[in-house]
Amino acid sequence: MIFHPSNRYIHPSHSSLSLSLSLSLSHFPATAQRQDMSCSLVSFLSPKVGILRYNSLEFGGKRPRAQSLVIKCCNNPQNVDLPRYYSKKEKKPFPVSIVELRRAARERMKSRKGQPKRAAPPPPKNGLLVQRMIPLAYAVLNARTTLINNLKRLLKVVPVQACKYCNEIHVGPVGHPFRSCQGPNSSIRKGKHEWVDAVVEDIIVQIEAYHLYDRLGKRIPHEERFSVPRIPALTELCIQAGVDMPEFPTKRRRKPIIRISKSEFIDADESELPDLPPQDPKPILLTEIPDSEIIPPSNEEEIVLLAEETLQVWEKMRRGANRLMKIYPVRVCGYCPEIHVGPTGHKAQNCGAYKHQQRNGQHGWQSAVLDDLIPPRYVWHVPNLEEPMLQKELRNFYGQAPVVVEMCVQGGAAVPEQYKPTMRLDVGIPSSVIEAEMVV
Repeated sequence: MIFHPSNRYIHPSHSSLSLSLSLSLSHFPATAQRQDMSCSLVSFLSPKVGILRYNSLEFGGKRPRAQSLVIKCCNNPQNVDLPRYYSKKEKKPFPVSIVELRRAARERMKSRKGQPKRAAPPPPKNGLLVQRMIPLAYAVLNARTTLINNLKRLLKVVPVQACKYCNEIHVGPVGHPFRSCQGPNSSIRKGKHEWVDAVVEDIIVQIEAYHLYDRLGKRIPHEERFSVPRIPALTELCIQAGVDMPEFPTKRRRKPIIRISKSEFIDADESELPDLPPQDPKPILLTEIPDSEIIPPSNEEEIVLLAEETLQVWEKMRRGANRLMKIYPVRVCGYCPEIHVGPTGHKAQNCGAYKHQQRNGQHGWQSAVLDDLIPPRYVWHVPNLEEPMLQKELRNFYGQAPVVVEMCVQGGAAVPEQYKPTMRLDVGIPSSVIEAEMVV
């Protein structure tokens, strides 16, 4: 049986199947009907939801009202659409809509009426670190370094292709045939890609952010945009969460700040505080291995172990970064990929997105999500490694996955459950174009 990505329900016009099914299920209890349906229709229904509608005539000749039977399965959905691609002329949506934010603000104002003034804000709003997050910050930064080192080794055995003119990549010995290039002179080449060997920078997008000496200090003005160093945004998030790096110093407070107004504060006097007692040694930070010292895996078993370890490190880094972002705010521009780690965005007028002249180059700051900080970079999933060349006529049947996940899967690792719907592993791929045209 061939599944098309759009086939999720049985069409109501299948009256013979629906009528026979309704008559056979009328003699069983409702619970048994659901169980029998989930088992008998799993071969040709999408595992998400199936709806059967039937209209039958009673013996008296009267037509009853339309009835529907809903079948639910606990399995993963057959396929899920990828995150929507927003063009350069569109603004990114807010993680929480403005209506919901205003409603929550009104609820907070109502709950505060008649109550005493709340106490000082907790860390990190008062300038102190959240102590329980310091080990997690070290773990996330080490996971990022381990991921880069493992990807350098995987690139020796798992080929990855990158387009010479655009930022599209493909995992496999040969590139895909889809004409989707939008680089320079793409109209002359009719959208055809020119593939070259990829490097780690093509797989892990290095999104940089300004390094702040004081996380609660004044916003970076436009005139100082070149004097402030820029480092990877994930590294800056870990530094603000408690990681100490001598090359990137940052201010650590031992007393909460004294808030004067919403935007003004002064530091408390720390001169009378005693010296810090000797503390336990902090975790050791790993370093990236140079390209000249990379040793590829020697056999198939080592490749599988390396792929599984890389997949675990990828998930560990994303989970840890997501937890840190809930405590330490991260901002993103709604028009361009600019990231700023801090409570408020910087004032540098370097946004070149759509209609930036109307905003005088200023960024439209809003709360960032995990994919803004760590872009997953979706690539086409190769269902059969023995035939890595995809067919452009069967594009609608192929799934996609993050490039790190696709590399690990081709290296021998098991497919994680959360990526199976987008990879469309349950969708049957036709063997020819004629067979694909027969799919409804």
